[in-house]
Amino acid sequence: MTDGKSERTALVLIAHGTVESLDDLPQFLANIRRGHAAPPDLVAEVRRRYQEIGGRSPLTDLSRSLAKKVEAELGIPVRLAMRLFAPFPKEILAELARDGRDRIAVVPLAQHSAKIYVAAVEEAAKQLTAEDGARTFTIRGAANWGRTKSLNDAFEGVARDALVAAGATSPEEVAKTTLLFTAHSLPKFIIDAGDPYDTEVREAARDIGARITSSAAFSGLDVRVAYQSQGMATLGRDGKPQPWLGPDLRTALEQIKSAGKTRVVVAPIGFLADHVEILYDLDIEAMGWAKELALSFSRTRSLNDSAPMVRAITDVARGVLAELEAG
Repeated sequence: MTDGKSERTALVLIAHGTVESLDDLPQFLANIRRGHAAPPDLVAEVRRRYQEIGGRSPLTDLSRSLAKKVEAELGIPVRLAMRLFAPFPKEILAELARDGRDRIAVVPLAQHSAKIYVAAVEEAAKQLTAEDGARTFTIRGAANWGRTKSLNDAFEGVARDALVAAGATSPEEVAKTTLLFTAHSLPKFIIDAGDPYDTEVREAARDIGARITSSAAFSGLDVRVAYQSQGMATLGRDGKPQPWLGPDLRTALEQIKSAGKTRVVVAPIGFLADHVEILYDLDIEAMGWAKELALSFSRTRSLNDSAPMVRAITDVARGVLAELEAG
C-alpha cells in the first residue's frame, strides 16, 4: 500500500460468537433473539449441550489463533470480533482507532452469510463516529466467499481424508457410502425473501462433490446435502411455526438408510471451526441417530486454524485489501 495507507489499515475477522462462561448463556441467547429473553427451558437445554462438550466451546480460541496466523501472513494487524458476544465489533474498532487504524477490511467467518456480518462492523463504525465525530472509518467487507477455490481445496482435502479413514477405499465400499454435506439451517422465510444462502450452500456442495467424484477412487459415490442445527420453532405473524430449510439431518440419515447405504461421512461445509454445532449436534446427537439406524458414522475434521484455512482467509482478505487501497 502507498501514501501511508498501510499504517492506517487493519483486518477484522468476525465470527458468530460464543460464551466463555455458562453463566453468560442467558445474555448470549437474548442477543441471538434480538434482545428477547430466552425461555428457561431453552437456556437449560443449551447449557446441557455446552456441558456435554466439556463446558466451553473452542470457537473463540480457534478464531483468535486463526487471526494471529493470518496476521503473520499479511503483515498488518488482524483482530477478531464476534457478532453476538464479546469481543463486539465496537470495542475492536475503538481499539484499532486508538492505534491509528481507521481503514478496515472485514472478512466474515461465515462464508455464506457475509452481508450481515459486515453490516455489524459498519454499524459499530457509525456508532463510534456518532459518539466522536473526529473518529471516522473506511470499511470494506468481503462478499460471500463460500465457493472460492482455496476454500473448496480445503474442504475437498478433509473430505477425501475422511472417506479413506472411514474405509471407502474400494469400489465395493464406495458403493455403500454416502458423503453428506451439511450447513446450518435457516427459517425458510429468509430464503423466500431472496437470501441466496440455500443456493450457495448447494452450489458449494456440488462443486466439492464433483471434484471428489470425478476421481476414479470415488466414482459413483452417493453425495447429498442436508441442513442441521435448526433452532427452536420460529413463529410467523399468524402465530404458527415457520418451516426451516431441509432436509434436516435426521431425515437425511433415514433416507440414506432407506437407500441401502451402510456408511455416512458428514462434511459440515457450512462451518469453518469446531463449535457446539459440530461437537454436540454432529459428534453426539447425529452419531446417536446413526447408531439407531445401524449406520457407520464419521465426519470430516474442521478447518479451524489449519494451514488451508489460513490460506483461504488470506486469499479473501487480499482481495478486500486491494479494494480498500483502490478506494
